[in-house]
Amino acid sequence: MRRILVAVVVLALLGAGLVAAGLLGGQRDDPERTYPPAPPEAGSEQPPSARLAAFYGQQLDWQPCGDEECARLTVPLDYDRPEGRTIELALLRVPARAERLGALVVNPGGPGAPGTEYAAAAGAAFGQPLLEHLDVVGFDPRGTGDSVPVDCLSDDELDARIALDPSPDDAAERQALVRSAVDFGRGCVADDADLAAHVSTIETARDMDVLRSALGRAELDYFGASYGTSLGATYAELFPERVGRFVLDGAVDVSATAREANLGQARGFETALRAYVENCVDTVDSCFLGDSVDEGLGRITEYLEQVDAEPLAAGDGRQVTVGTSFYGIVTPLYVREYWPILSVALRRAFDGNGGALQALADLYTSRDPAGGFTDNSSEANLAINCLDDPTAIPPRAVADELPAFRKASPTFGDVFAWSLITCAGQVAESTEDPIEIDGSGAAPIVVIGTTRDPATPYEWAQALADQLDSAVLVTRDGDGHTGYHAGNDCVDDAVESFLLEGTVPTEGLTC
Repeated sequence: MRRILVAVVVLALLGAGLVAAGLLGGQRDDPERTYPPAPPEAGSEQPPSARLAAFYGQQLDWQPCGDEECARLTVPLDYDRPEGRTIELALLRVPARAERLGALVVNPGGPGAPGTEYAAAAGAAFGQPLLEHLDVVGFDPRGTGDSVPVDCLSDDELDARIALDPSPDDAAERQALVRSAVDFGRGCVADDADLAAHVSTIETARDMDVLRSALGRAELDYFGASYGTSLGATYAELFPERVGRFVLDGAVDVSATAREANLGQARGFETALRAYVENCVDTVDSCFLGDSVDEGLGRITEYLEQVDAEPLAAGDGRQVTVGTSFYGIVTPLYVREYWPILSVALRRAFDGNGGALQALADLYTSRDPAGGFTDNSSEANLAINCLDDPTAIPPRAVADELPAFRKASPTFGDVFAWSLITCAGQVAESTEDPIEIDGSGAAPIVVIGTTRDPATPYEWAQALADQLDSAVLVTRDGDGHTGYHAGNDCVDDAVESFLLEGTVPTEGLTC
């Protein structure tokens, strides 16, 4: 599994769905906002090369967009051929509520998650001090959301792919998994071959510099979560002199190979699942999973084996497979506050009703009740990841990987081992050469890691902090994906003081 989501987006999506289902209460805060003018800063219009001059210093036409403002940004599809095809990126701005001190560009990760939705959820994602004084600006990276989205599969094909057994047990299931990878790669190119070859992280980082200029900023202030940390680190390598105040939360190890990344996530999700089960055993009378952590993990494994052999009914005509059960289980692990929802879903599944797990899987994959998808994040995730790194192993080699992955994650190890074939069908080739990232010359960059983060293990934050010359590591001791605005005042104070006042946290701060 290569997909990485940011916790607050999962929280926002889960919240909307669960409020509608009557499982959670909801409220909306719509304070009055001011729209102060922001004259361009000196040097903001200067392009990195004369060939790109037409794209720098753009005047964004902000228009009312619900409660926020929306605009479009024009960038070249291919930065090596800026005179060729251009594309437009979707932007959304949440204006500062009081005295405006600047603009904060944000990215929620994925890759593939729409940044406009992240900005629209700013009231849930960011603290009041930031909302009072910073415009929060989200953008849908190229190939995602409303920014010329890649389209690699039909809705029915994507549905079928999600339902596949991610750890095939026989030749037919293995063949189906391989065929799905091949069909995906071909589908991306068949729809728009040029776009499929130009959705790399490096090109999106270049887009961010065009956005910085359009916002009239000489330096970019940025908050990136999950994969957004990889994007931020890439920007720091390409434009170190343009780095303003950067926070990289739920950090990705940008030096990790595909195998190392999958192995790290296998450990991360196992650690998170153990923490969830331990919480049930320690705090709930007669935990429905059992009397010990090992017993609880065994019960979940038993369920996965049962649903693999005999899928459950979802209640809408679909079957709850082992694949959808996997997504349904891991989704609430991103946010500790949703562990009780996971308990509800598992209890029902153990009783033969897989509807709640299916609903959680649908939230993970952005599937709507009508059978369509609210965004293309599942497709964009693979298109971007596999363009950045098309590394894949042949199916016959997976058997050699299983021991290491099962040791890392007895529950999910097989799934992550088999995900090493994900990019086997990649057809599009990037025109960007890989870069080594150290961000030399950049201003201080705050890197945040959470000790029991399932999707971006804490070790990745340590690694990124070591790789970036100017990084300062902040550690959150806790559960869930990402550390800011997750109930830890120490982390929140450090982030907000840095973004608003420029106060760099103490190196090695542990919260």
